[in-house]
Amino acid sequence: LSADPAKGIPIGVLERSIKLTNEPPQGLLANLRRSFALFQKEDFEERDSKIKAILFGLCHFHSLMLERKKFGALGYNMKYPFSNGDLRDSASVLYNYLEGSSSAKIPWEDLRYIFGEIMYGGHIVDNWDRKTCTMYLQYFMQDDMLDEQEMVPYADGKLSWKTPGPSVHEKYLEHIETMPSESPLFFGMHPNAEIGFRTAQCQRIFELLHLLQPKDGGTGDEGEGGVNPLARAEELCTEILDEVRDVKFATEDTARALSDDDKGPYQFVFLQECDAMNGLAYEMVRGLGELQLGFKGELTMSEQMEQLADALFNETLPKWWVMLGFPSTRPLRSWLINLRERCDQLDNWIADPLNIPKVVDISKLFNPQSFLTAIKQLCCQQTKAELDKLQVFTEVTKRDVKQVDQTAREGAFVTGMYLEGARWDVNSNSLEDSKPKEMFTRMPVVNCKAGPQLERDDKNVYICPTYCVPTRTPYFVFPAQLRSKQPPAKWVLAGVALILDIGYSV
Repeated sequence: LSADPAKGIPIGVLERSIKLTNEPPQGLLANLRRSFALFQKEDFEERDSKIKAILFGLCHFHSLMLERKKFGALGYNMKYPFSNGDLRDSASVLYNYLEGSSSAKIPWEDLRYIFGEIMYGGHIVDNWDRKTCTMYLQYFMQDDMLDEQEMVPYADGKLSWKTPGPSVHEKYLEHIETMPSESPLFFGMHPNAEIGFRTAQCQRIFELLHLLQPKDGGTGDEGEGGVNPLARAEELCTEILDEVRDVKFATEDTARALSDDDKGPYQFVFLQECDAMNGLAYEMVRGLGELQLGFKGELTMSEQMEQLADALFNETLPKWWVMLGFPSTRPLRSWLINLRERCDQLDNWIADPLNIPKVVDISKLFNPQSFLTAIKQLCCQQTKAELDKLQVFTEVTKRDVKQVDQTAREGAFVTGMYLEGARWDVNSNSLEDSKPKEMFTRMPVVNCKAGPQLERDDKNVYICPTYCVPTRTPYFVFPAQLRSKQPPAKWVLAGVALILDIGYSV
């Protein structure tokens, strides 16, 4: 039976039937067992020893691709419907390529392309996720797979589990059972990834429990702690309204005060930021003002006003504030603190509109991409280069914000970046493994400057994606360049990225 409605089966039969569901396995070991079980013993034994070894590596790769999604944004930017059909089709391609072939050399490059760009890559739409898939295949699909290859990538001796080498079916089954207890190291990640995964699980459970709680708390008209929900929402409404009522930036006066020669790319960026903040503040004052009148009985409570009151009671962001605001995963009170900090940066610029701050906190901008584009535009004006042939380069300094006493000679100094999945070692000026229980590390001041696009990637540089929030997609900002003593593939598999607003203060 299926979940689809069927007219041909009587209702009485369906009511008396036993419903069975085939749940996907949980855990890397269970996924590997199921993946390997797709291939019949008789068919497996007939294959060449090379095919057996590669097929085992393919099963392990399939299990990693399925199970990696549990790490959320650290695993994949999006969710993909990988299935057993992808593994079967990849195995069929493997058979067709190697069986009957007179060449002793295995076409690894062809296999990697078909597996990574067609079979599994056909599901992947995010370029950074595609890069992760490619790095797995480059690690597993090579000549070492025919002997005894380490199946834990870039673990540096912390965990080891090797392939058994070409053997019979029973030996592979026995070897699967010797897999060590599951660890993020199997995926090329730092053990801290397990903390983030479990924390996210707990947060989802508590959010569901919070939503299931009755608003009246079961004690008459009073909720938690004897406070009426409407009274709580009204109190917060008044508090926020008093705070944002005076937020207004005189963008028109500032624009008129600047001559055409004074209006450079940076000035246009900050004028747009001020306009965005004015729009958000206006909507907040309008909505909260109407809600206040509704609490007093002077206005009928509309559906939109009730949604705003519910959001204030639950201390979540109202829908319209999210639409007009900046990307954020913060709860309401933390979001308001962040809003004040953004206003402070704009106040500092309005006081001296001809100059940008010595260090710009791009995590406090509505549209950080526009500031990076302004850096490229300024470079175009100075060098007469074409904008689409330039890119932003990052040079990590060893200074903190307070140690910067003047603006950058080239480009701009920026701050507000946090590294996830790794840490930045100031002494070696390169990427290193994270410290235990340290989920994010603050980056020093970074000098962003524009230059011609590079044709080849430096082997000692990791191209690090930068996102506005920890949920990552769709808030991609730009690719940063970070020095590394380790192979860049290590950081790709670890899901290392720069995050602008991590949702709390470090």
